[in-house]
Amino acid sequence: MSIRTGEQYKDRINQLRSEIWFDGKPIKNTISDHPAFKGVIKTQSTLYDLQHDEALLNTMTYELPSTKERIGTSFLIPKSVEDLKKRRLATQQWAKVSGGMLGRSPDYMNTVLTAFAASKELLKDKENCFPNHLESFYNYARKNDLCLTHTFINPQVNRSQLHIEDPDEIIAAQIVNKNKKGLVIKGARLLATQGGITDEILVFSSSSVNPANAFGFAIPSNTKGLKFICRESFSYKNSTFDYPLSARFEENDAIVVFDDVLVPWDRVFYYENLDVSNQMFSDSLFIPLTLHQVISRQVVKTEFILGVVQSIVDTINISEYQHVKEKVSEIIIALETLKALLIASEEGAVETNSGVIVPDHYPLYSAINTFPKLYPRFTDIIQLLGASGMITLPTEEAFHSEVSEDIKHYLQGATKPAEERVKLFRLAWDLCMSAFGTRQTLYERFFFGDPIRLSQSLYQIYNREAAVQSVHDFLNIKH
Repeated sequence: MSIRTGEQYKDRINQLRSEIWFDGKPIKNTISDHPAFKGVIKTQSTLYDLQHDEALLNTMTYELPSTKERIGTSFLIPKSVEDLKKRRLATQQWAKVSGGMLGRSPDYMNTVLTAFAASKELLKDKENCFPNHLESFYNYARKNDLCLTHTFINPQVNRSQLHIEDPDEIIAAQIVNKNKKGLVIKGARLLATQGGITDEILVFSSSSVNPANAFGFAIPSNTKGLKFICRESFSYKNSTFDYPLSARFEENDAIVVFDDVLVPWDRVFYYENLDVSNQMFSDSLFIPLTLHQVISRQVVKTEFILGVVQSIVDTINISEYQHVKEKVSEIIIALETLKALLIASEEGAVETNSGVIVPDHYPLYSAINTFPKLYPRFTDIIQLLGASGMITLPTEEAFHSEVSEDIKHYLQGATKPAEERVKLFRLAWDLCMSAFGTRQTLYERFFFGDPIRLSQSLYQIYNREAAVQSVHDFLNIKH
């Protein structure tokens, strides 16, 4: 099949009929018509169609040497620095469609799977591990241009370091049986963004202390016994005037419930191996390749925010104020810092023993430690510059009502008529003050895990010996 079209993606998701619960009720009708999912499915259809744009074909796809099929670039295992740059450009091309708001666009999970497939040697000759299954699924996913969701973490019930779950009251998904057909999984996992509107779900455990919780596998989203329980949707209207971001890019997040789900053996990558489970993320290529994709998207998101902020400045004519220039410059500095770190990671790329080119993880770790602190400041700046204009926002319908002339007169901007000014400010509001916007802030705070853990990881991995030695050398100078 190779690269698919947007219509093929949408048809496949509709045909799956996965078990999705929304507002306490199962969704029975066509999922792409449901108000909570209509916008994001339409957007992702656009992403898949971009792969067929002749002008973007060499950026968005690569040719599989064995069959000459076109494969999505997000499945490309980089064998050169040029491959890394190609992956960045493809990620950013897709990110521009949403202004970087789709944190779980298909290329994110494609990158995760690609990173694990490129690290299959970690499973070789290990107990209860099947590297050939992982490679086989990767080949299947890229050939069929699959869209994936994932769940990596357990429900947030008791986060005490010494907490051990009651074996008679299963909460975190675990292996409850093994038979000739495969593993049987029962319990729940978090946090499946786009849960239910993807072809498959990828499940990898980490930091396990119980062998029953240690596993890695992939199964179709419509597997019997698999249930997605969605949170409230933040897509309140289909109007892209009133809700320019949430009407298009609301991804939703779901609790994943495994009710005695059978995982066939050929879909199991590893199980009941604590060493592999606890090392799969840290020792594989997951961190460098996935962070490269994440920062590529965050660069686009920062550019988008800069554009929104500068548009506000121009519309209400506040560029003459020093504090305004300072705030806009904060975003510029953040953008250029992220871009520099991303490029530095590519320029410092190294080749692994298996011939994979991976970006330097020091700049990427620095970037992912920086962005969660930057993003909340971006939303502060938008609110501070927009001020009361972020509140006095009539709807699209109001512009077609009896008070439209009043609105057009009193809500005009210095450089824009009222309708264009309100449209811009509703975008800014949806970006940082709506339910969708505040979810974006929380998501970026924790996108790659707990910020404290991330900073500790950087402390642990960063080589400081040369810096310390230079101080010792300086202190030992005799003159």
